[in-house]
Amino acid sequence: MIEIAGTDIRSPHMRRAGKELLSLALMDVRNRTLRWISLFDDALAAQGLAVPVSPELSPPLWSLGHAGWFQERWIARNVHRQRGDASDPSAPRLAPLLPDADRWYDPAQVAHDERWQLDLPDLASTRQYLADTMDVTLELLESAEESDAGLYFYRLSLFHEDQQGEALAEMAQALDLPLAGAPGLVADLGSAPPREPLLFPATRWPLGSAPGGFVFDNEKWAHEVEVPEFDIDAQPVTWAQYGEFVEDGGYDEPAWWSVEGRAWLRREGRRVPRHVDQLRQGVLQQRFGRLARVPLAQPVLHVSWHEAEAWCRWAGRRLPTEVEWEAAAQSYSRGFAWGAVWEWTAGTFRPYPGFSPDPWRAYSLPSFGRTKVLRGASFATPERMRHTRFRRFAEPDRDGMFCGFRSCSI
Repeated sequence: MIEIAGTDIRSPHMRRAGKELLSLALMDVRNRTLRWISLFDDALAAQGLAVPVSPELSPPLWSLGHAGWFQERWIARNVHRQRGDASDPSAPRLAPLLPDADRWYDPAQVAHDERWQLDLPDLASTRQYLADTMDVTLELLESAEESDAGLYFYRLSLFHEDQQGEALAEMAQALDLPLAGAPGLVADLGSAPPREPLLFPATRWPLGSAPGGFVFDNEKWAHEVEVPEFDIDAQPVTWAQYGEFVEDGGYDEPAWWSVEGRAWLRREGRRVPRHVDQLRQGVLQQRFGRLARVPLAQPVLHVSWHEAEAWCRWAGRRLPTEVEWEAAAQSYSRGFAWGAVWEWTAGTFRPYPGFSPDPWRAYSLPSFGRTKVLRGASFATPERMRHTRFRRFAEPDRDGMFCGFRSCSI
């Protein structure tokens, strides 16, 4: 396994990184995780790091401990780690450094809402657990085989913790926590000049990832899909465009909403996207604990799939399919701008033909049939996680992510 020349720990090419870069990246992501927890500790110390019970939150102490547990479970405790994604997830494991680690941090053993009732270690003990697990991980990495199989779980641990970091960013936004004391944890959300939609000719597109390097199992494997000619927005829908829908009474017109979308509207009482205080004469939105005036050229943010679908119906357009999004994103040289917000697509999350789950099955096997697919990345996504083949998924009523959308002609 050869590292790609010029790759650094922030590059999407980290999917093919060798041991030296992986060692640096694992330390980098762990330091980032600890910075996030320090932010939560500063903001929530008076309440003992307590947060409300919610499907989109987790106790910060649980999230921190889970990062160390995940790494230890798949590397130090995994006697078959050298087999990579071919290892048996049900095989016996070595004992954890903390005797109760599985009881505390294994999502398969503790339901989401039960995390708030756990007798978790305090912050200092949890930090020590993360230091100890990292020491063992780096020591084992030195003797790991320089191959995709030999490095699979080290790469998996890296990307899992990167995803945990973005989840902590989403939690900070949901809780209105300020980021002033933690500069650099998320990038700035910029604006792009308007561009005409891009036209793509009919093609056969290899949807999914080919073997080589690290591949998330729900990207396996590349298979050709017929794609008719389509046009697609060059950038995500902006606040200026979405504001026209709101001004036109878009939230009041049932014709723009699906049956499920109308039920969501009634349940949430939503009149504008989440965190928005004002959408007339400019956008005012809560961003990490402060009310910010948002440039109209920025992508609309914190919209559910229902809102994205309703806007498209109102505009006489539609959400792109996964394959359209991926084909367009691979042609970025033509002006396809992505990476500012996660983007809803039309598709319901489905496995690709021949799919078989890898050892980390919690990510691979959501509730097929209802979850929708998001593509791209957001301003809070670490650069090395930004990949045109990556598939994220969520329930259609979720809007706590840094999510927006773009559209295609009908």
